[in-house]
Amino acid sequence: MRVVFSGTPEFARLALDALIAAGHQVPLVLTQPDRPSGRGMKLRPGPVKEAALAHGIPVAQPRSLRLDGRHPEDAAMARDALLKAAPQVMVVAAYGLILPEWVLTLPQYGCLNIHASLLPRWRGAAPIQRAIEAGDSRTGVTIMQMDEGLDTGDMLLECVVPITEAHTAATLHDELAQAGAGAIVEALARLERGGLQPRPQPDAGVTYAAKLEKSEAALDFTRPAAELARRVRAFDPVPGATMMLPGLDQPVKVWSALALPGPAAAPAGSLLGVSPEGVDLATGDGVLRVLVLQKAGGKRQPVSAFVQGWSPA
Repeated sequence: MRVVFSGTPEFARLALDALIAAGHQVPLVLTQPDRPSGRGMKLRPGPVKEAALAHGIPVAQPRSLRLDGRHPEDAAMARDALLKAAPQVMVVAAYGLILPEWVLTLPQYGCLNIHASLLPRWRGAAPIQRAIEAGDSRTGVTIMQMDEGLDTGDMLLECVVPITEAHTAATLHDELAQAGAGAIVEALARLERGGLQPRPQPDAGVTYAAKLEKSEAALDFTRPAAELARRVRAFDPVPGATMMLPGLDQPVKVWSALALPGPAAAPAGSLLGVSPEGVDLATGDGVLRVLVLQKAGGKRQPVSAFVQGWSPA
């Protein structure tokens, strides 16, 4: 099929590679404008753009797709490129721009989205992190027929991925990216055969995965230890959970923690003990044992190494 691909980060790159490997024609890629990054804050392309250029695929990077928006010249350029590409379908994965109606209806089969949750649970910007934070036992990928709502379109195909206590947002992201790449290839194969059956999303079970905010990084020790341990995993690698420790004047990042059963028998946030096995802190319910820490400007360290350079006052 002739597929226009829209996406920006690594999650989307795997899907683009899979579509190309499956033999689909990709005459155009839409991706976000290059962003400054690194110590020199130089403009750098995203993973999808790098992959597209490596395959010799034309790339468009509009700041907006709204013809009546702030950047109508960008939208008009993108429209011309899409009309020239004449796609049968557009595949969208973590693109980052809202698709207006003229985009949704331009391809013969519309726009298919690779969404990293089992809809209607966790619509929105951060489904991977919110699923871990909430303690969900499973998540997955939904291939969805896009409409003008926020992840409200009909479901076309699902792939379930279990969530374990070893998962961080980073490791779950990688599994879901692989699952999404396989799922979109299967979905397009079914689409060619006329075998995709749209199913409306149920009204029950709708949740929204709000964008992660830096203000959420600081651990609130009045919350239960199990909840805090999940948040540590959900915020790895971004934004990273943080906490204050006695004797240090800056927050440290927490990269691994374990919830211990039993009452803390001390006010929430109290330091209960320090050993090579972990730093134990009282919470609103149970004890949080911190296992891996990072000082500002330092590297991630297991507690056995971290305590050698830290002495609580």
